[in-house]
Amino acid sequence: MIEKILLANSGTGHTEEMLKALMEIPAIKPASVTVLHVVPPQVNADEMTTKWEEGGKFLATAIQSLQLDPNHVTAMLRQGDPKTTVCEVADEINADLIVMGSRGLKRLESILENSVSQYVFQLSNRPMLLVKDDIYVKKLNKVMIALDASEAAKQCLKLALFLLRDVKGGQLVLAHVNAKGQETPAAVESALASATAEAKKFGLSCKTVSASGKAGEQICNLAEENNVDLLMLGSPDRRPSIAKALPDLDRLLGTSLSDYVRVYAPCPVLLARTVG
Repeated sequence: MIEKILLANSGTGHTEEMLKALMEIPAIKPASVTVLHVVPPQVNADEMTTKWEEGGKFLATAIQSLQLDPNHVTAMLRQGDPKTTVCEVADEINADLIVMGSRGLKRLESILENSVSQYVFQLSNRPMLLVKDDIYVKKLNKVMIALDASEAAKQCLKLALFLLRDVKGGQLVLAHVNAKGQETPAAVESALASATAEAKKFGLSCKTVSASGKAGEQICNLAEENNVDLLMLGSPDRRPSIAKALPDLDRLLGTSLSDYVRVYAPCPVLLARTVG
């Protein structure tokens, strides 16, 4: 399910550590990795030459640090706006997963400070693994899914089972937040029972946790209380195709669940995308 990974590496944060942790997962080891570094346009030729030389050295250092199979890794240096370039390269290589760092900017800050990760999340329909600069990356054994009865959550479960199926000691945490008026108890119970049954098919340890209140806040609280290594959240692409090039303002302003979790989660966040 994940055969091509794009690591958008800016030289800061913990994305390299995150990729190393990912590549320890048996299901991910055969994947090919493209390490992308984007050089912004410069004022003159001399500055451009310098930036290209610096970018080449940076990529060489990153590839060496990652210690990946040379047959499965590609270094890519591109010039342009990082926001659009990451999306373009992801489409070009048909990436199954984009790994990016995130400063965890809140709401309007992500617009005003030109957040690359937030705009890529807006414009790409591919799964994204966001790693905030202020978190500690751990070995991926305990994965939590924010589960409900939606198609996005089902897609998220499939991806989680793919990741954990051959991980020794792997544990799946199914988290549900009771948000008033959102879903019927029967639908939630059915989704949890189905997810638990699927996990057992793979021999996975499975734990169900729940809370009541605002979904974003409670999901982050449950992730912290259960000391999870990775939080997964289904994030449907709600925009019509004609609006793909336009930012989704309600998300950019921080009113969506995925945006809240992106900012406040105490661990890396994998946003599984579904078109709908």
